[in-house]
Amino acid sequence: MELLHLSLVLLLISAQCFTSSLSDVSQQPKASALTVLEQTEDDVGKVEDGTVEDDLDPEDMEVFYPTSEWQTVKPGQAIPAGLHVRLNLETGKNEAKIPDDERGNSGLKYWKQGRRQGMVNTNSKSFTAEELKRALKLMKQEGNIEVEEDHQEKVRKTFRPIKELMKDFEAMNVMMETDMEIINKLIDKFNSTSATLEEKIGALYDLEYYVHQVDNAKHLVSTGGLQLVINALNATEPLIQEYAAFVLGSTLSGNPKVQIEAMEAGSLQKLLVLLATDHPVAVKKKALFALASILRHFPFAQQQFLKLGGLQVLRQLFQARGTESLHVRVMTLLYDMVMEKKLIQEDKDSSAQHKEKCRQYDEVNLLPPMLEQGWCVLVPKLLTSAEHDTREKVLKTMNLMMAACRDEYQALQDLTASLIMLRSEYENLAAEEQREGDQDGYFLGLLNSVNSIIQKLG
Repeated sequence: MELLHLSLVLLLISAQCFTSSLSDVSQQPKASALTVLEQTEDDVGKVEDGTVEDDLDPEDMEVFYPTSEWQTVKPGQAIPAGLHVRLNLETGKNEAKIPDDERGNSGLKYWKQGRRQGMVNTNSKSFTAEELKRALKLMKQEGNIEVEEDHQEKVRKTFRPIKELMKDFEAMNVMMETDMEIINKLIDKFNSTSATLEEKIGALYDLEYYVHQVDNAKHLVSTGGLQLVINALNATEPLIQEYAAFVLGSTLSGNPKVQIEAMEAGSLQKLLVLLATDHPVAVKKKALFALASILRHFPFAQQQFLKLGGLQVLRQLFQARGTESLHVRVMTLLYDMVMEKKLIQEDKDSSAQHKEKCRQYDEVNLLPPMLEQGWCVLVPKLLTSAEHDTREKVLKTMNLMMAACRDEYQALQDLTASLIMLRSEYENLAAEEQREGDQDGYFLGLLNSVNSIIQKLG
């Protein structure tokens, strides 16, 4: 009887230990046989004996490696989820093994708990480098998927779907207009008989912003807007003339097809009339801008410019009182046209297209009439300007015209003295540049231009 009583007591104690053991197993959310940290694949290859240190939990340092046989679980060892666990009644210790239905697998068992994850090799107590790399790659992929899902969820919460936005826009009667639709509205406003002067000027001002783009400029031509702008050069209001010339110049810039359309619409003649007749300097300034836009890189327009007496118009503008602010612009335009032809003729391109271009520029004889009209004397007068930029353009133009104007330059009494003064000034400025470490500075270039002219005149 006493033996039976003793057996019952031992049985109760064993049952209590077994229950406590199962409770411990079920309450181990951090249990792992191997915890893999964020590390490179090279680091993975250095792992030996199947152990990896993890600084997060000291208890993870003691790892239980299950097999197909029952093994004793030491106190403090972490048991991977999914194992069979029992209490050995003879020894009073916990034991665990791999379930019988998983014995034939690859031996690598993965587990995950919250943000922590790992794996256990159920076939042996060590991992090969390839096994670790494969496990790490799998866990990184799963981590990326989680990050991507988190990002998508954040985007969904932050931004509204496009369909909802479109519905809101429709409810507010908001319409997205293209540049061409805006241009059409501006043309209609400018052409409206009920529009005020201020509204017309505003339409031209806004239109100038859009026609810088090649496609928008072509659209202006196709809708008849370019012809309206050209006709506005004859308007009685100076502001309309000024802004119309501004729009025209911007439309023509770097746009050969529009240049042709403008020539056929008679824009060249109207611009020369504005420059030759009594108009405010602001109007002439914008007209000169439009004239330069239609002449540059367009030899046919340059030919017509000479036939219509354009060079004489520029000469009168150059000599008129109150137009000093336009003199440099006039000289720059002439310099550009002479240089264009020079560069084309010096180009060694043998293509048929280049030959045709050379033929067209051969018919533009700008330099001879410039000499006849006294431009050899007019250009050097601008050397008295205090602006270095103006002097630079004058020196370049004088060098370009040197072969034809050498005698006229030598006949100018004050020219040599002016060049010597400029040389002294630019020697000092160039030396200061060099002291500051600029060995090829702006003023050194001006000094070289001055010395070149002095040498050629000597």
